[in-house]
Amino acid sequence: MNYFELINKCLVELNYKQESSFSQLSKNEHEKLKNIINIINTEICSLEKWNFLLRETTLMLPAKTGQITNTINGRIASVILDGKKYRYHDDFEKFFTNSQPEQTYTSFNDKLLFPVFDSEKELKIIYYTADCAVSEDGTEKKTFEEETDESLIPEVYAEPLLVYGSCMRLKGNPQHTRFNYWYGMYKEALANMKAKLAVDANVAPQVNLFRT
Repeated sequence: MNYFELINKCLVELNYKQESSFSQLSKNEHEKLKNIINIINTEICSLEKWNFLLRETTLMLPAKTGQITNTINGRIASVILDGKKYRYHDDFEKFFTNSQPEQTYTSFNDKLLFPVFDSEKELKIIYYTADCAVSEDGTEKKTFEEETDESLIPEVYAEPLLVYGSCMRLKGNPQHTRFNYWYGMYKEALANMKAKLAVDANVAPQVNLFRT
């Protein structure tokens, strides 16, 4: 379900008039809804270490420098160098004196710091992307912008999460006649996504509801 379809589905739930084209979504309520859908989508993507956000890239660490510009668009999950996993060490000062623990790396401003090596090294980095949407041509982006953009959340969960979550956020009133229905559908979809997308069977589903 793309951005335009999500907005129209929300309009139906809110008993508002659907629009026949994306360009018609220009009223104040439309703009609020667009913003809220993006907020909910970002919040859900940031909530967990979702496997659908995992990406892999390779960077080259120059010889005799021990540092490289951090171009990773998201949160690093693993760094592998010479076939060994490097863990994050938060005492960045040790890296400036090359006295850090073995097989560690850190961050400093916009740099990733590593031990100093005599030769160039290849870094394999697995990370959780900060992007939350994708365009029709497959380009990932942080927010919905165009009518054909879709969420990175798997479609079976994206519709109930974004539609019902956005309706709750827009109205923000538990006394609203449909609030409990929206809440129930949102809660069920989030619990199902946590349970079915968890790699580790010991990870228990938890439900979070965002309110303003």
